[in-house]
Amino acid sequence: MTTPSVSELALPSTTTLLAGLASALLLFVTVGVIYLSTVEWRDRRRRKAQEARSRS
Repeated sequence: MTTPSVSELALPSTTTLLAGLASALLLFVTVGVIYLSTVEWRDRRRRKAQEARSRS
């Protein structure tokens, strides 16, 4: 029984590329969701302020 060498255990370059691409897409989607949530929060706060001013 022989043990595999380090080069045999290394991930192929295609797998490494796909893992990097998946990580980048996950980061992109996460930043996008945070951005859209922040924009919605600001808009909601601004609408409430406008409603309060129009009632006064």
